[in-house]
Amino acid sequence: MVERKPKVEDYMIRDVQYIPFDYSVQQATDRLISTEFHGMPVCHEGKLMGFITAKELLRASCKPDALIYDIMRKGTYSVTPDMDMDDAARILFRYGLRNIPVVDDEGMLIGIISNLDIVRSHIERATPNKVAMVKNFLEAKHNITITVRRKIIPVELLRPTQHEVFADELMGRKEEIKRGLVEPLIVIEKGGGESYILVDGHHRALASKQMGVRQFSAFVLELSRDVDLGMEKSAEDMGLHTLDDVKIIEGSHHPLIEITTRLLHDEKKKIAERVRKENDS
Repeated sequence: MVERKPKVEDYMIRDVQYIPFDYSVQQATDRLISTEFHGMPVCHEGKLMGFITAKELLRASCKPDALIYDIMRKGTYSVTPDMDMDDAARILFRYGLRNIPVVDDEGMLIGIISNLDIVRSHIERATPNKVAMVKNFLEAKHNITITVRRKIIPVELLRPTQHEVFADELMGRKEEIKRGLVEPLIVIEKGGGESYILVDGHHRALASKQMGVRQFSAFVLELSRDVDLGMEKSAEDMGLHTLDDVKIIEGSHHPLIEITTRLLHDEKKKIAERVRKENDS
């Protein structure tokens, strides 16, 4: 069976903010400033007419009463809801776009796709590969059969296997969840759903709990028979029973953040030393 490729309609934002075709430059500027966007579609009676960016509005700032349809470039790149996400990604990156409107056959605006949605689709597609690795390892080690199902599970029933998480990464995960990047957890079902051993996604799980999210999407591995898992014993030895038992490390960085920020600090230090030498000479 050939797996269906992700489509634009699977990831597009449907509640789209736009600028009316007959707005003035000042009205459009005020509208854009009130949002988190760098540009917005321009529509007339629901039909996509073009796209206006912050740079274009800045260029026209000396003409605040000018109408949008007089200064904007007519028409814009767009995609359809049935287009493959890979093709939409090519259009975004080929033309250096941050966002691209989604239109139906009549040219009506029905959604929008952003760079973030492209990244989200690729991250979520990587998760099944992790699932397959865990599944194959456990089946070979314990001589069992495992069925994988996609479910929504209660956060309170998660049992962690990682004893600590990083505060900065936790904050980052919260921002991702707010923006719709909800990569599924990987869990092992125990006791017919009485609890779920958390294999992958501790930062996501703890972030969701702190945000008051009661349920989370997960790939659930269902075992053909109950077996004693090494990760369960390790969790027991560390006193891990609920997410409340996971330690949050403050004042330190997730390894990925540590590496990238260290590079920045090292470069800044080199530049500062060079400037001091030039000033002393």
